[in-house]
Amino acid sequence: MADKLTTVLWFDGDAEDAANFYASTFPDSHVGTIFRAPSDFPSGKQGDALTVEFTVCGRAFSGLNGGDMFKPNESVSFMVVTEDQAETDRYWNAIVENGGQESACGWCKDKWGFSWQITPRTLLESQQAGGDEARRAFEAMIAMQKIDVAAIDAARAGRG
Repeated sequence: MADKLTTVLWFDGDAEDAANFYASTFPDSHVGTIFRAPSDFPSGKQGDALTVEFTVCGRAFSGLNGGDMFKPNESVSFMVVTEDQAETDRYWNAIVENGGQESACGWCKDKWGFSWQITPRTLLESQQAGGDEARRAFEAMIAMQKIDVAAIDAARAGRG
């Protein structure tokens, strides 16, 4: 049974692969019901996955194999808050090393075109602190691709 509100992500035939990747990469994640085509259709055949219900970090999603007419873009992204460098590295590397690509300021894109912000909590806390601490951490962050937690902490403390 679908939640009252579910975010639907558009895929070009590989929603099941994406759901399996997300479920194996992030905590509190799993693949749910897969609705398969009851007969052949213009862009597929009987048994192909039409929609895939899945959960990532406790949030419900549905992957729709809708074809190639729409592509994801950076106007929507997923932010995953991490607690340390090891967690940051684990998620970043999983995405980038599985056909994704690096971007700037803690952003990367998975092989399906969806953008992810892998954001250490210390970076968010620096911005909440405001003032010179926020400025120093921000200036350190804008020079990075994957966020370096030690460098952000050093900048927060004025040691960078």
